[in-house]
Amino acid sequence: MKGISHIRIDDRLIHGQVATRWVSYYSANRIMVIDDQVSCNDVEKSILRMAAPAGVNTSIISTQTAIENISSGKYEGQRVLVLAKKPEVIKALVDGGVDIKEFNIGNMSNRPDTTQIKRSVSVTEGEKRDIMSLIERGVKITARMVPDDGEELIISFSSNYWAS
Repeated sequence: MKGISHIRIDDRLIHGQVATRWVSYYSANRIMVIDDQVSCNDVEKSILRMAAPAGVNTSIISTQTAIENISSGKYEGQRVLVLAKKPEVIKALVDGGVDIKEFNIGNMSNRPDTTQIKRSVSVTEGEKRDIMSLIERGVKITARMVPDDGEELIISFSSNYWAS
């Protein structure tokens, strides 16, 4: 995955923490948002671009476009911070042949039919299956809000939940 510095699940996508802490921590010069719905919505794309720090390029693209671009080495020589709202996007990338070894779950808000795993992470049964599928394939999944937080595996939180 030439050019990809970090992959993060954050249902808020580009916001203050991402724009200030994560971009600077990874010295990112591009933020890639992978979201099939947002990539088709010019208003949402415009808002996300305004939230990106000055001098940082943005790509707001569909899952299929991300698979094609990453696989072709389009981002070689860049430092790309990848953002997605849900683990299903990461699973789709892996299913599409993208060699993802690790990603971070930062924020998945509490929603109907979710179980809270840690303060900032709540998952549905489908999201749990996607996470477990990726772990079984050898993908390291951590959970941390900001770069300064200690890196902990997602399954270390609410361990009884993952066992069920």
